[in-house]
Amino acid sequence: MAETDETELMRLPDMPLHDPFIVTDSESRTYWLYTSNDPSVSGVDGIGTMVYRSRDLRDWLPPVVVFRAAEQRGMWATEGGWAPEVHAWGGRYYLFTTLHNEDKPLPVPPAGQWGTPFQLPNHMRGTITAVSDSLLGPFTVIDPARPTPPEQLMTLDGTLYVDPAGQPWMVYAHEWLQTIDGTMEAVRLAPDLTRAIGDPVFLFKASDAFWISEQVPGGVPHQLAPYVTDGPQLYRTPDDSLLMLWSTYEKNVAKQDGTVGGGYVQTYAVSRSGDIEGPWEQHRPLVRDDSGHGMLFRTFDGELMMILHRPFENARGKLYEMQFLGHEPRVLRQRTDLDGGG
Repeated sequence: MAETDETELMRLPDMPLHDPFIVTDSESRTYWLYTSNDPSVSGVDGIGTMVYRSRDLRDWLPPVVVFRAAEQRGMWATEGGWAPEVHAWGGRYYLFTTLHNEDKPLPVPPAGQWGTPFQLPNHMRGTITAVSDSLLGPFTVIDPARPTPPEQLMTLDGTLYVDPAGQPWMVYAHEWLQTIDGTMEAVRLAPDLTRAIGDPVFLFKASDAFWISEQVPGGVPHQLAPYVTDGPQLYRTPDDSLLMLWSTYEKNVAKQDGTVGGGYVQTYAVSRSGDIEGPWEQHRPLVRDDSGHGMLFRTFDGELMMILHRPFENARGKLYEMQFLGHEPRVLRQRTDLDGGG
């Protein structure tokens, strides 16, 4: 990372940041923080991915755009750019990000399919895979004609999971817009991550979370009562269980300021068997206050940290020191010295 005048550096309270994902790169001793492109800070128009860089999680270089959907020849999607994440695999770097196209309708599922008691318009949405030889990109989409999960499914937030046998999977959220009770699913990937193999595997549904409500986002009529799945991230725990961080909307609860309301929350599930297929046990949220889409990483000093965004609108990154107690993740404290609190 090139040296820069300190006046050019940014801090988390000033950085637009939805669906944050950090790569800890030991070679450069740099934290790479990927998020959706925001032209107001990147200076580059268009749907895509940008990255901030830091050596200390406090001071960050202004973002650089590493992927633009409009530059991909034959690209099926025109909107989105959600939930970007980058993974090293086979000597290269792979970007996963969710795109969509409202001008490409999907067949409306018959009433009753996936538990749907009614019909809603659906359109093409899913996670694409792009590749680069550098964390700084540029990333080139592998298949510009379709998303990686089955294209007839309306999905988002695909993430990479590699099982103990070395088999790569994409784990993703199957949209409540198609299912009403959103699900988490997984599909095997080819060894080079270029395509999905076989049929999706059902993991769990949002309503399996025993504390969840029928909160309705986005002005949807209340009788539809969707349950949302969002933002899966998977980790092996010290007792060899499999942890999944995920986000959803919770029921109305009493807040610290005395008001009552629901909101976006960071929660988690555990597969005590250690297997991607579960069974998955749901746990109460780790962080509330309109917070979510978190991921875990370790600092260069070995500390376990979680970054998520809060609030949902006009989002900013929030950092937490974490620890594992067996298979249970625990929040130790928020790093308000780094994220500005709030």
